[in-house]
Amino acid sequence: MKGKARPWISWMAAAAVMLAWMAGPKTLFGAEPYKIGGVFSITGSSSFLGDPEKKSLEMAVDEINARGGIDGRPVEAVIYDTEGDPTKAVLAVNKLISKDNVLAIIGPSLTPTTLAVIPIVERVQVPLISCAAGIQIVEPVKPYVFKTAQSDVLAVATIYKHMQKHGIKKIGILSVTNAFGVSGRDQLVKQAPEYGITIVKEEAYGANDTDMTAQLTKIKGENPDAVVCWGTNPGPAVVAKNMRQLGLTFPLYQSHGVASPKFIELAGEAAEGIRLPTGKILVADLLPDSDPQKVVLTAYITEYNKRYGGGVSGFGGYAYDAMQILAKALQGTGGDKAKIRDNLEKISNHVGISGIFNMTPQDHNGLGPEAFVMVEIRNGTWKLVD
Repeated sequence: MKGKARPWISWMAAAAVMLAWMAGPKTLFGAEPYKIGGVFSITGSSSFLGDPEKKSLEMAVDEINARGGIDGRPVEAVIYDTEGDPTKAVLAVNKLISKDNVLAIIGPSLTPTTLAVIPIVERVQVPLISCAAGIQIVEPVKPYVFKTAQSDVLAVATIYKHMQKHGIKKIGILSVTNAFGVSGRDQLVKQAPEYGITIVKEEAYGANDTDMTAQLTKIKGENPDAVVCWGTNPGPAVVAKNMRQLGLTFPLYQSHGVASPKFIELAGEAAEGIRLPTGKILVADLLPDSDPQKVVLTAYITEYNKRYGGGVSGFGGYAYDAMQILAKALQGTGGDKAKIRDNLEKISNHVGISGIFNMTPQDHNGLGPEAFVMVEIRNGTWKLVD
């Protein structure tokens, strides 16, 4: 009789767990949760960044709680939408700190919104792990500020190595006039001599501009071997279409800021042949089994697609990496923010979606050149290129 009762008991136990989970993580764990803040560009023109970041943070939190939480305590994410607006990012971060009492914050999605909130987290000493790329976020080092997105320093170096290998020596630059564009432009100018590259023309565009033919015509007049566009959607897609309209045939390189299916959707046929640096997530199926990131990438992609029905990009990986790294840093701290900060600086050999992280007191990004690969868009998808 006892044997026949077991399925019923198991069913009851499973139901109890489910009810407890529906009532909230505190009920399930019997302990107050560790509250983590999230600030992303979930809606607006940068939603292609923030939406997967929000989803990936929620996915990481569920995974951590399923593993038993952190030191017996569940993790709870409190997430706000910045809409890509620095003012709204400041309001959200202030609310997370003063009302929600979070232990750390993940995000924002953009360099301008991150730069807007850095003075706040530094003043109140709350650890922040940004999902934006601008190198000025972590250089110079700020004690409580970290980031998981690959820096534009590495992105520019990856592009220039590819150009050098293919005999490209004269380039034009077209960058967006915000903090992300300025940071990328500065790195393009700074590193060009190191790779024997001459910048023959520099142009800029506004984030909301819808026609860059005038700037491209000026660049064409200097007869470059290639052009580099530095921005995030939708501007780079406009540049790609304008190049087609003008009949320009020299190669177009884009930044890692457009490394998502959304760019291909926006640029359409004009995306064909565009080259850009990206994390390995877009070409995970092409990586050899020996690649140290392949297992982690495959598991993330499988779970993300299962939960959300597709749309994987490296941007979601930034938030996923941030939460997994933060989970390690939280261990043994009792929620002490200074100890969490100290532990973040000690993260080493963490194999993530964006690369292998080795944080130090001098490096609050912790990624090396191997975090990037060069891809080219062919037949509407990504292909690895040498």
